[in-house]
Amino acid sequence: MRNTLSLIVLLSLLLGSCAKNDPVESLLAKMTLEEKCGQLTCPIGFNFYGKEGDSLWLSDDFLGMMDTMPLGSCWAVLRADPWSRKTVETGLHPRESARLLNRMQRHAIEHTRLGIPLLFCEETPHGHMAVGTTVFPTGLGQASTWDPELLERMGEVMGREVRLQGAQVGYGPVLDIARDPRWSRVEETLGEDPCLSGTLGTAIVKGMQRHVAATLKHLAAYGIPQGGHNAATADVGPNRLMNDYLPSFERPIREGALSVMTSYNSIDGVPCTSNHWLLQEVLRDAWEFKGVVFSDLNAVNALYATHHVAADPAEAAALALKAGVDIDLGGYNYGGFLKEALRRGLVSETDIDRAVRHVLQLKYDLGLFDHPYVDEALAEKEVGSEEHRQLAKQVALESTVLLKNNGILPFGESVRKIAVIGPNADAMYNQLGDYTAPQDPERVVTPLEGLCAKGRAEVVYAKGCAVRDTLDADLDEAVRVARTADAVVVVVGGSSARDFKTSYEETGAAIVDTHVSDMDCGEGYDRSTLRLLGLQETLLKRLYDLGKPVVTVYIQGRPLDMNLAAERSDALLTMWYPGMEGGSALADILWGDYNPSGKLPVSIPRSVGQLPVYYSQPLTGDYLEETSKPLYSFGYGLSYSHFEYGEWKVDTLDRNDTLYRVSVEVYNYGPYDGEEVVQFYLNQGTSKLALSSKLLKCFRRVFIKKSESVEVELFLTASDFPSNSLIIVK
Repeated sequence: MRNTLSLIVLLSLLLGSCAKNDPVESLLAKMTLEEKCGQLTCPIGFNFYGKEGDSLWLSDDFLGMMDTMPLGSCWAVLRADPWSRKTVETGLHPRESARLLNRMQRHAIEHTRLGIPLLFCEETPHGHMAVGTTVFPTGLGQASTWDPELLERMGEVMGREVRLQGAQVGYGPVLDIARDPRWSRVEETLGEDPCLSGTLGTAIVKGMQRHVAATLKHLAAYGIPQGGHNAATADVGPNRLMNDYLPSFERPIREGALSVMTSYNSIDGVPCTSNHWLLQEVLRDAWEFKGVVFSDLNAVNALYATHHVAADPAEAAALALKAGVDIDLGGYNYGGFLKEALRRGLVSETDIDRAVRHVLQLKYDLGLFDHPYVDEALAEKEVGSEEHRQLAKQVALESTVLLKNNGILPFGESVRKIAVIGPNADAMYNQLGDYTAPQDPERVVTPLEGLCAKGRAEVVYAKGCAVRDTLDADLDEAVRVARTADAVVVVVGGSSARDFKTSYEETGAAIVDTHVSDMDCGEGYDRSTLRLLGLQETLLKRLYDLGKPVVTVYIQGRPLDMNLAAERSDALLTMWYPGMEGGSALADILWGDYNPSGKLPVSIPRSVGQLPVYYSQPLTGDYLEETSKPLYSFGYGLSYSHFEYGEWKVDTLDRNDTLYRVSVEVYNYGPYDGEEVVQFYLNQGTSKLALSSKLLKCFRRVFIKKSESVEVELFLTASDFPSNSLIIVK
């Protein structure tokens, strides 16, 4: 008995010593239950301040929360958009943002018992969603670059702009594999393929995490909702889930991503926010994830209010916490009901401590305890700088995909007058996408402005019609203007531009409006068709009937119906949502100052009846009415140059046949220097699972001067090769 007591005393001393040496354990040991619950709570923060002129103050809501249950984090304090009711005038500019977050941080450190710094989380899908920041192309545009090095630089700029203003967590990239273009959030994703999404997502994370913690969104299978409805259930089995929809998350997690966010949807009846198998057995055990798991906004409460797997908010909090959700984004359940869940025995304090450890560890890893404040003058100097704008332009250039060209492009000396027509020709917010803050018009270049600034030809303009509103149209004027020109550039598509007339759900998703805005995409705007809305097709037909050379440009958030343009236009391009420098990029491409090199990250369907249509689906026959092949497939994209490939060679680099080098000579026979994206695919071959017809395994963007060639090398491991596989090249 004496030996047993001695052992207990010794263990207690050792554990006490470890706690003293571990700052997380030392801090955790001092915390009350109230303080622990606060660390797991992340409320919406854009109402935590007031502003009038140059004056900023902390709101009573924020001060009251910090007094009753000191918060661990805040979300979207700096967010500006119609949902937050913040404009360019009423929102915060970079120096003000840094000043406010410094003030909030100082209050947390100096006016709470333990002085634990706050974690500020901001949206960064294609730039920080705040006034005065740099707006890059949205996810589909980023993915169309097929350029990991460029996107790593983009990620670093996004992360730096967030950190300069005082925040430490950036929500992004969005790694959902998107295979239903009716879904409203396709624009945010990196496309339909796990290899492309995982490679580019890892690059973005690497860049962002030089400054902030990146948050991978949304775990899991969020991009294949039934019927294309946002947050609808994902009809997918475990094999396809593991092979198609989780690899894009696994790679950046294994390479050090610091946080992830759960998705709203359920898989096989189990909501992802309460899925223990997904969040514990896969994420933490199999992938060895050490970071923090956020819920999506109010997703914990949705376990009770929407999924009905919990009887009340306290049970919802318990289900999420025990499954592995560390932070309740929105804060309603953990902040209001976690103590009740503990009292009822639905969770243990050990469950709570586990989550608090993750949160505190992230704060230590980010250096918050040593460096909680930022330099306000530096924020003003660097956020939205000219250097960052030029990077946004480079991403826009590389993201533009040329789908058709009968030789009209690039424009030559014979084009002395250009008619710029269409609803997206001069509508700046229509080219910026969802999750974009209000902008100073001087900082955004539209296609019309870009072509005017080029100065190579006279430019005339007519809107023609709106994206959706059939009353906002003057087709006759558009035709009249087009008749006077040597060539027509018509810019059509869609818009995710929110306005102050739109209503929003508690999650921030837009509610489909009764007034006629341009918005046809963006969170909440699911579609049942993919046709151009309003009078856009009528406009296109009337312009094509003129017999003038017509270049059709789609600015869009999802693959829309492009059949008419593919058939009748002289040239066809998609820019997705190209960001603040989209107009400058388009002008450079149309005039040949940049040779287009983008490749599709998603397939363009011929009709909704084909859906889902993606390149790697098992081979099928044609439909009675039409082919089963898409109009334009994943990986497709033209250039002003003509590239040809030599013989592919595969060499084993080690004796155990575990590392391979794949090489090919690529020739540029065109009249222009250009970049080609070399793509290496394998077919399914013989394997235990019938999952895909072929799969992208690696790719590389290369620059080749005209009339020259380069040898391109790619590297694979044995795990990339299913047995009896054949090499398929593009």
